[in-house]
Amino acid sequence: MDIVNQLQRQYVDFLSSLYREGLLDDQFLQIQKLQDESNPEFVNEVVTLFFEDSEKLLHNLAVSLYVDQQNVDYQKVDACVHQFKGSSSSIGAQRVRNICASFRTCYDAKNLEGCLRCLQQLKDEYYLVKNKLQTLFRLEQQIVAAGGVIPIMG
Repeated sequence: MDIVNQLQRQYVDFLSSLYREGLLDDQFLQIQKLQDESNPEFVNEVVTLFFEDSEKLLHNLAVSLYVDQQNVDYQKVDACVHQFKGSSSSIGAQRVRNICASFRTCYDAKNLEGCLRCLQQLKDEYYLVKNKLQTLFRLEQQIVAAGGVIPIMG
C-alpha cells in the first residue's frame, strides 16, 4: 500500500473513532462538506476560531468562579457557558456541548462546588477534543504533502 492510501486509511479510522467516542457529531461532517478547492482551509479556520474563543471563555469562567467565591456573578457564568455551548455545537464538539448543558443545572442552583466540578470537566473535554482535532489536521497536512486528497466521510 502506498503512503497516500495508508495515510488516508489512518485518517478515516481516526475520524471514525472520534465519532464512535462521542467527541464529534454530524455537525463536524457538515462543516467538512463546506470545504472545497476555493477554501481548502475552511475547517481548520473554523476550528481554530473555536479554539481561540474557548480559551478565552475557559479563562473567563475560571476568573468568575475562583476570584471572589463569595460573590460569584452567575449571570456572567451563564453567558460564558451559553456561548461555549453554542460554539461547541457549531463545530460538532458533542461532549463539550453536553457538559455545558450539565453546567447550567449547577449555576442555576448557584452551586459553586458543582460549577467548579463542571469547569474542570469542561476543561478536560475541551483539551481532549482540541488535541484530537490537532492530530486530525496534522494527518490532513501529511496526506496533502504526499500528493493525496483528504477523504470525506459521509
